[in-house]
Amino acid sequence: MERLKIGIFGAWRGMHISKNFLMLNCDIVALCDFNTEKRNRALKELNDDSIAVYDNFDDFIEHDMDAVILANYFHEHAPYAIKCFEKGIHVYSECISNGTMAEGIELIKAFEKSNSIYMLAENYPQMVFNREIKRICDSKTLGKILYAEGEYNHPGDPNDIEFKKDYNYFTKHWRNYLPRTYYITHSMGPIMHATGATPKRVTAFASFAPVEGDVPTASLSGDRAAIITTMNDDGSIFRVTGCAGFGAHHNAYRVCGTEGQIENLRGMGDKVMLRYNSWSKPEGAEEISLYEPKWNDKDEELIIKSGHGGGDYLTARMFVEAIKANKQPEHPFDIYSAVNMSSVAILSHRSMLEGGKPYDIPDFRNEEDVKKYENDRLTPFWMTDGREPDMPCCSQTDFKPTDIQIKLFKEAVDEK
Repeated sequence: MERLKIGIFGAWRGMHISKNFLMLNCDIVALCDFNTEKRNRALKELNDDSIAVYDNFDDFIEHDMDAVILANYFHEHAPYAIKCFEKGIHVYSECISNGTMAEGIELIKAFEKSNSIYMLAENYPQMVFNREIKRICDSKTLGKILYAEGEYNHPGDPNDIEFKKDYNYFTKHWRNYLPRTYYITHSMGPIMHATGATPKRVTAFASFAPVEGDVPTASLSGDRAAIITTMNDDGSIFRVTGCAGFGAHHNAYRVCGTEGQIENLRGMGDKVMLRYNSWSKPEGAEEISLYEPKWNDKDEELIIKSGHGGGDYLTARMFVEAIKANKQPEHPFDIYSAVNMSSVAILSHRSMLEGGKPYDIPDFRNEEDVKKYENDRLTPFWMTDGREPDMPCCSQTDFKPTDIQIKLFKEAVDEK
């Protein structure tokens, strides 16, 4: 097979992702972003004059390429993925696949008419400790899986001006309207991957604690965390966060079965703890094992050069392998899993707004579920085309930052 030709939509994060495809002997042939500064910074970093540059997606999609990295705004991937499907272009989509319930339906319908490979570019399942958690789950020594936890906890310094300039650089940016349930794939993806379970019902509650003081912020979400609980198709239960902001930074995962449990340990690097009961431990196993898992992978030298604990390279490799084999990725990286996770993100926020009301997670291969949500375009975000949010992003629906906080934010990011 000839070298794959890859296009980037969303210059800044897309540029970082694309470096992994270069390590996989692919060619970056085109780049598109609406923001001139982001385009220029990415091109300087990639240092390749042959890359075609676009500021319009409709022109970009006409370029000769095999696949597109969708790294544009978090909540706006679905419409562009659909355009790729219509051209027979493969799609590598980061974070949630669809920003609204109706988009989830449209995404699946367009995919099912296409010959494109679609992959949710969720990289956290490929961190070394999460690979080990899956390996142990696959060994069946934990017994029947009953419960799993996933926490993506990412508090930030409210005075970190450089972060704001790079990641939420104007007041209507999606990060300033991000409900705590929506950024869910880093917490849910690893435990879906490890256990094979798919959420079927969800409920959620929020912990409201807005940033205080005269600090630069334009965030309309004063919640620090959403605690999300799902009932799954195999009878197990998940407890996950979206992107939380409590305590200290950590990525924490635990899977518990009838016979044992495994977890990575907060604040202890890549270490995992595997525990069995004395009466049910496998022959030759210790009751408690604390250890650092190994990669045991032919590409270890490339993996350790990659971002997100090696996950960026391994996820890109999965996508390239799927294209070469002409085979869709497996759960939870396939399109149906992606839309399932997005539905959990969206509906758990509604549960949170309604005091924990349970919501059933739809299966958009089911016509009754399609009819229920086909016109549901509620969103907490501003859209690139100027459409306004039509639902609150915070559990305290009247919350907003102070005038001083907004003024300081605009000064920090140089918003005129």
